[in-house]
Amino acid sequence: MISVLNGVQRALVLCAHTDDEFGCAGTMLRLTEIGVTVRYLALSRCEASVPAGLPADVLEHECRACVAAIGVAPDAVEVDSFPVRYFPEHRQAILERFYQLNKDYQPDVVFLSSSFDNHQDHATVYAEGFRAFKRSTLLGYELPQNVTSFENSAFVCLSEAQLKGKIEALAHYRSQGFRSYAAPEYIEGLARVRGVQCGSLFAEAFEAIRVIIR
Repeated sequence: MISVLNGVQRALVLCAHTDDEFGCAGTMLRLTEIGVTVRYLALSRCEASVPAGLPADVLEHECRACVAAIGVAPDAVEVDSFPVRYFPEHRQAILERFYQLNKDYQPDVVFLSSSFDNHQDHATVYAEGFRAFKRSTLLGYELPQNVTSFENSAFVCLSEAQLKGKIEALAHYRSQGFRSYAAPEYIEGLARVRGVQCGSLFAEAFEAIRVIIR
């Protein structure tokens, strides 16, 4: 996997929702550290999911702060306004969005929802992402709260500093602090499990949807 990462010049992170980068924030940090250009797109601001009493756009602000802490340039971050939980109704518009992004950016590797993800919005991102970016390496990130099983067929090893950076970046999602998957202990625990599986102290796991080595 190290050789594959070292050959990457342009990476794209596709998220259905602001905060889906919980599944790949450590890898994003590692990529920015080695000089890879990372572009980020979240398709929904998730206004309908914001806890009561908070501004409707709080998740977008938290998202931008998170990915900035990871090292993604502000002008490489986009947040769209597709309605949360209704992506299947907007499948064609999402596909056309992806096609245009692929034409403009031509990423070497795309991180997106896995084929195992049961959330309807994530399933749409996987299906349309595969159609639009099938000539790129596709890695499906792990969001355990949405799956009944997962094929961890690729790993990205993380240093202790990179895991710490991931946890600190994700802490910007203060509005999501009540969620079990936002707990630092959980994030570290999952990284340790994946590290054990690939012979590293810490790691993130991915579904190898498509791997292209040039």
